[in-house]
Amino acid sequence: MKVFAVMSAFFLIGSVIVAEAVEIKPDAINSASLATISEEHAAEPSAGPDPAIVRLQVLLDRAGISPGVIDGVHGRNVTKAVASFEKMKGLPADGVMDPDVVSRLETGRPIIETYTVTADDAKGLVDHIPEDYGEKAKMPSLGYTSVAETISERFHMHSNLLNALNPGSDYAPGATLQVTMPGAPLQGKVARIEADKSAGLVTAYDDRGVILAAYPATVGSEDNPSPRGTHKVKGVARMPVFRYNPMVNFKQGKNNKILTIPKGPNGPVGSVWIDLTKPTYGIHGTPDPELIDKVESHGCVRLTNWDAEELAGMVKPGVIVRFTN
Repeated sequence: MKVFAVMSAFFLIGSVIVAEAVEIKPDAINSASLATISEEHAAEPSAGPDPAIVRLQVLLDRAGISPGVIDGVHGRNVTKAVASFEKMKGLPADGVMDPDVVSRLETGRPIIETYTVTADDAKGLVDHIPEDYGEKAKMPSLGYTSVAETISERFHMHSNLLNALNPGSDYAPGATLQVTMPGAPLQGKVARIEADKSAGLVTAYDDRGVILAAYPATVGSEDNPSPRGTHKVKGVARMPVFRYNPMVNFKQGKNNKILTIPKGPNGPVGSVWIDLTKPTYGIHGTPDPELIDKVESHGCVRLTNWDAEELAGMVKPGVIVRFTN
């Protein structure tokens, strides 16, 4: 996960709060109380990671309701994740923490655990990810740029939180790290997906209309709106190459020719593409998960890589996808 590596194809639509890499102790997170979280957190986010918010984000992730990147900062993605959790549990969906929400979230398991860096974590790295699509097309792959980025994405963490938990680490194979322990990928069968542009939310339902999962999302933009109405899942491609066609999609930089951009988690559509029956549109991952619902997209639905991968594992061709505003 790159810190604020924004491609020129993205457009900031609001201020993005990034938790500073100040040191935070694992015990502070493991012993934090959700009861200390109040509505004021959303109005005045902390400058650095708040142990209670880290705990809340991990517990929401484990419950199948994604808060996006785990960074310890209370913001829009946390509030709507709490509201989705409440809706899933049949509670009033106001996005506010209360004793009933706390009791249903808490599991008693540690939030922070140790992880030992392996040699495989350092494989397939690239020196950098160029901004220009023409330069991207010249690369053999668009892998992670560091072991820290690999680990951050694996554990759904912002790189600043990883650094705050592991001050001074070189992330070399054999290093022992403190990491968050989010939930394992959900298992289930999605019957219907709703992509809500105004809420910045993708919600997956089973055939009974019960919420299986909810994910913060970037859904289109003013210049490149998402499709309207109801469509269907056509198929899933993992680690897809990206076919850039300025005559069909959008124009990036000065690139006027069709380009084939190689696969990799730092590719324009991340690590997975869920193809829709609406031509050129899909639900996909992103090289910048910390910017989900903070920047606009080129009409498609953008999720974090791990959320897109989880959703891809629960859909089949024919699943309904309904777009709302």
